[in-house]
Amino acid sequence: MNILVTGSSGWLAQDLVPRLKRAEHTVIGLDPVPGPHTDVIGTVADRDLVRRTIRDHRIQGIVHAGALHKPQVATHDPARFIETNVQGTLNLLQEATAEGSTVDRFVFTSTTSLMISQEIRDAHRRGIERAFWIDEEMTTLEPRNIYGVSKLSAEHLCRMVHDATGLPIVILRTSRFFPEEDDMAHEIIQSGANTKANEFLFRRLTVHDAASAHIVALDRAPQIGFDTFIISALTPFSPEDCEQLMEYAPLVVHHYFPRYREIYARRGWTMFDYIDRVYDSNKAMRRMGFVCKTDFGDILAQLDREDGV
Repeated sequence: MNILVTGSSGWLAQDLVPRLKRAEHTVIGLDPVPGPHTDVIGTVADRDLVRRTIRDHRIQGIVHAGALHKPQVATHDPARFIETNVQGTLNLLQEATAEGSTVDRFVFTSTTSLMISQEIRDAHRRGIERAFWIDEEMTTLEPRNIYGVSKLSAEHLCRMVHDATGLPIVILRTSRFFPEEDDMAHEIIQSGANTKANEFLFRRLTVHDAASAHIVALDRAPQIGFDTFIISALTPFSPEDCEQLMEYAPLVVHHYFPRYREIYARRGWTMFDYIDRVYDSNKAMRRMGFVCKTDFGDILAQLDREDGV
């Protein structure tokens, strides 16, 4: 298959593109920044460039991972987010469905960030007593910044184009897999590695698993037609844990992983005092047949191996 990957110089593409090529797909990478997996230098906001790229390479599948991201909220004007994340997505969708196009599937990389309202973000400060259980049934979405607003708008465009044309489109709302620190991590814990390990309980996955989800979505898109999936490591928690997660999370974690305190103590690590949200990725398992390979239990086992235990 001839596959266009946008954002080909980004973090996800570093894992995704080589794997697609090993599977004998022809991959064309498009990104404003040069990189080892980028063949076309430019932005998805340039519709003429998008048109030429899709037509000249007879693209059959599109993985649209290119975007301005959350860290750039602090450095870029909101108009740039609309130009890249919204108009750019529309350009791809319109050219993918234009007369003569050979595109028959489209995977859109979205984000769980668009599901987090300011109320959820400030839940602990506001005295909310239950962690939020977040799945695809959440219908009232109130993104708290231009990044989330632009990604949600792009999702609406995906739905609109699918409804109008029938193009199979799979939206993947990925949780955290980036290597940078979270913008709130300093408030609750001191170690970046410690933070990331904790997050595998409720809002993180590896970049390898993120890439795997895109590969599965690309393969299954024609059968799925249209759907939206949260992609995150399977959580050990259940909705019944939500009150105690907000009250004192270490007790809940100890219930599921009795050795975690011993393993963490060897490194001087700590668990978050509270967990205010949990992403439920079970729908991806049920409907797309995808489960992340790495979860919190695997992280603990890896720490044990590194410690020679």
